[in-house]
Amino acid sequence: MIILSIETSCDETALSLVSLHKGDKNIKVLSDLVISQIETHAPYGGVFPALAKREHAKNLVPILRQAVKESKIESTHQHYDEEGVATILEREPELFQDLHEYLSTNGIPHIDMIMVTYGPGLAPALWVGVNFARALSIICDAPIVPVNHMEGHITSILLKEDYLNQEKAFSPLETFDFPLIALLISGGHTQLVLVKNWGEYEIIGETIDDAVGEAFDKVARLLGMEYPGGPKISQAAHGGVPDKSISLPRPMLNSGDYRFSFSGLKTAVRYLVDDLKKQHDGTLPDQIISNVAREFEDAVTEVLIKKTEKALVDYNAQGLIIAGGVSANTFITESFKIIAENHGIPLYLPLKKLSGDNSLMIASAGVINYWNKGAESYIPESELKAVGNLKLGK
Repeated sequence: MIILSIETSCDETALSLVSLHKGDKNIKVLSDLVISQIETHAPYGGVFPALAKREHAKNLVPILRQAVKESKIESTHQHYDEEGVATILEREPELFQDLHEYLSTNGIPHIDMIMVTYGPGLAPALWVGVNFARALSIICDAPIVPVNHMEGHITSILLKEDYLNQEKAFSPLETFDFPLIALLISGGHTQLVLVKNWGEYEIIGETIDDAVGEAFDKVARLLGMEYPGGPKISQAAHGGVPDKSISLPRPMLNSGDYRFSFSGLKTAVRYLVDDLKKQHDGTLPDQIISNVAREFEDAVTEVLIKKTEKALVDYNAQGLIIAGGVSANTFITESFKIIAENHGIPLYLPLKKLSGDNSLMIASAGVINYWNKGAESYIPESELKAVGNLKLGK
């Protein structure tokens, strides 16, 4: 069985092709592709939804062409419902034209099932991927499995190193003890999730305002760094030293629950930067920037650790997952390694190249849903919709 996986929730256009043998609890990765839009959005200091939508529509057919070529799957020249597909893609006419030209020249690729992110994310971006999946469902006569983007981040920890070169790309599912606690940290989300089993999730806490990755980017901008700012903050923090004149709050550290808040921390950085600039003739020396970056990273990490550690104890967790784009932050992950060791539980992290948005994580979550539910995991093409504020476990 050949499965196509599509991810367009934000600013990465990603597509994977995997194969799955009936009854086997492993997948073979045939192709895994991502086109980043960072350079497109950098001038705006963040992701601009209309541009993301346009870039996804421009990228999907070229990335499909490359994936089919790499995977060496068969294609056949046959008729498809051109009018019906054009109707589905009426909001992306260039995408329809590109797809029609590709199919006319290369034929219809043999795809047995489609898995696609339908939320959460930027609605305009999600709709491009959703409608592309709907169109291909008709063209290839393939059922669709809708996938929650956040579940994809959770299951991303299952992919093995060098997955492209292995017959079995998954870690064995039966080796995991439950429950697990998953901390999902990215540009759009900060969530603590109780993982009762694969496919069974409950959000036990999340941010009430800014996500942690969003806070990193906003603070980076305050310190004069270009988008995306998260990695630049982390790099600067490596050179930072403790400074009594630089102190930031730890929001909701002692709230006694699992909620997070990072908007106030960002505001505190803004006031701090303004004061420091007055002390240094309107500019910040590099060392001061590094010291602020370090204090900010320390503040964020301290809050994440205290909330997560409480959840580990309260739910008697047998393991800890840290996933999402911010899981690539070395300081944060090294800090959690110590926490996991102290509690005598394993720490599960995605491969760094799979910490950001990618379609292979959507394939992993979708395959687990298919294993658990069979045909009940399908959704009729006509009923599939993008849900920007989709919740995990609903």
